[in-house]
Order: sequence, then structure tokens, then C-alpha cells
Amino acid sequence: MVYEWYQHIKFAHPAFFGLFALVPLLLYWEWRKRDRAQGTLLLSTIQPFQKPTTSLRSWKIIFRPVLFIFRLLALCCLILALARPQTRNDEQLVHGEGIDIMLCLDISGSMLAQDFTPNRMEAAKNVAAEFIDRRPTDRMGLVIFSGESFTMCPLTTDRTVLKTQLFNVQSGLLADGTAIGSGLATSVDRLRTSPSKTKVIILLTDGENNGGIIDPNTAKEIAKSIGVRVYTIGMGSEGYAQVPVQTPGGVVLQREKVNIDEKLLTQIAQETGGRYYRTKDNESLKNIYMEIDQLEKSRIEVTAFRRYTEQFFPFALAAIVLLFLETLLRFTLFKKFP
Repeated sequence: MVYEWYQHIKFAHPAFFGLFALVPLLLYWEWRKRDRAQGTLLLSTIQPFQKPTTSLRSWKIIFRPVLFIFRLLALCCLILALARPQTRNDEQLVHGEGIDIMLCLDISGSMLAQDFTPNRMEAAKNVAAEFIDRRPTDRMGLVIFSGESFTMCPLTTDRTVLKTQLFNVQSGLLADGTAIGSGLATSVDRLRTSPSKTKVIILLTDGENNGGIIDPNTAKEIAKSIGVRVYTIGMGSEGYAQVPVQTPGGVVLQREKVNIDEKLLTQIAQETGGRYYRTKDNESLKNIYMEIDQLEKSRIEVTAFRRYTEQFFPFALAAIVLLFLETLLRFTLFKKFP
């Protein structure tokens, strides 16, 4: 407990700790004084002194060093008070012009493919969560899509709510398919009334558009018209990947070809001012989000405040109390009479 307290303490005048050198000198002086006070007496017998004594005088002799101990402790407390122990409180005020970002995530059945660890969907969620944590001043939201699209979380600054909704995403929440146009259009609609100067969509998919009621090119034109920048990510390894499929006999792994419409994703990104990325493993996916994080910088101003709270009073009070007790005992219980 004392060590934990000391970890948060700073001393304004540590030079006063040099006064602790007086402590061993005072101990030596007290020892020499008591040594000189002892006399030498030659006796022929010690029989008169063998009877135990319980007189008040003998107790005074035994406990008289308490007075010196009180005075020594008072000196130590006074030195600590003079060193001015303080606790430091650091506060930061963060001002910034954030960016509004919608995460648009494909949750079709193929996102359960195991060419990522543990699968594409879980890898995408984990990396997106890290991205969310790195953007403290931005408003962010989440749209999911497969055969249709749905807003899991509107724009918010509440990172806890957003990440909770992100980790609640599972394949099968929506009709299966890959409605890239619907997912993009829903994300754009969520940014349509945003007052932010910078509006961004990060669209991640592992397939080709094969559903939905809105064509991807139509969604792209809507994004361009309101100044939304779209970063697109094609997720999947080359060739074939193992995908768990539900059959009457249970879940089995089947090899399915990886089909990503890179031409469409590149077109959407380029025409809206974003970039297209292709990820084939967990590490490259993480690097992509880190690059987007670097490209889309928020303006942040941090004002730091440092306040000190004085903690010398308990030591000063302890020194006064100890000196008072020492004086009181010296002139009452331990008073010397001629």
C-alpha cells in the first residue's frame, strides 16, 4: 500500500532529504549521552539489588527512551513535510475535426471460408475493431450486406456500442447472396445528411455482385454526387478455399473457387477518390486498414493540463502531535525532580 502511494508521489523540494543525515548523528549523540550518564560503583555484594522492583521510578527509566524516539520520528516527519510531497493529476482536452466513416461488411456464406484465421468474417471483424480503436475523434457506423443490406449501427462516437454490434455480426442474419450495390447504397444513405467535410466508406467483400435491388454503378454515382470517398477491399486467397456448408448430414467443408469482381471494386474506388485493395491473408488485411488509417487523418488538438495536490499536511500534523506528546510526557510522567 505504501509502495503504491509512493509511485504516485512527486517531491517539490527533494534537497531537504539531506537532513536525514542528522538521524544517525542524533542516535550517536543519544547513545553517548546515556553512556556518560552511567557511573561505576564497586560493591561487595549485589544481594540488596536482586529483589525485583516494580516502582514507578524503574518504569520511568525503562521507558524514558520513548521521548527520544518521539522526537526522532517528529524530525523525520518534518523533513518529509519540508520536501513537499505532491500527487500529480494529468488531464487532456481533445479537440478535433473528425471524419464520418461507415464500415460496409459482406456477411455472405462465403465469408466463412477458412483461407483466413479462423475464417474471413472473424478476421475482418477483428481488424475492423482495431481500426475503430485507433479513431477516437471520428463518428463511425456499420452496414452489413449479403443478399440484402442492413444498418447494424448508425454513425456514433460510442466505440463500445459499435464494437458490440460488430462482434454480434454472424453469417445468416440476412438472405444469402452478395448485394454490393445495396450495401454501398445503404452506407451512402447513412452519410447523406452528415455535416462532416470528409465522408468515407470502407467496403469489404469476397465475391461478385449477384443480388439486391440497386446496381453497384448506381450506388457509386450516388456516392460521387455527395462527395463520399469509397475504399474497397477484395478478400480471399487465389484459387480455391475451404468453405463450411450445411448439408442433411451436417456441416462439411467444400472447396469453392474464389471469385472477386476486382474490376468493379477498382472502378468504385477510383471514381469516388478512394483505393482498391486485395487481401489474401490476415497480415495483409491488417496492413490495409493501417494504410487507410494513415490516409484518412483527423485534425486533433490535444491540450494537456497538469495539476499538483499538496500532501505534506499529514506529515506536518504528525510532527506536531509527536512533539506535543514528547513535551507532555517530559513535563508530566517523566519529569525530573531535584
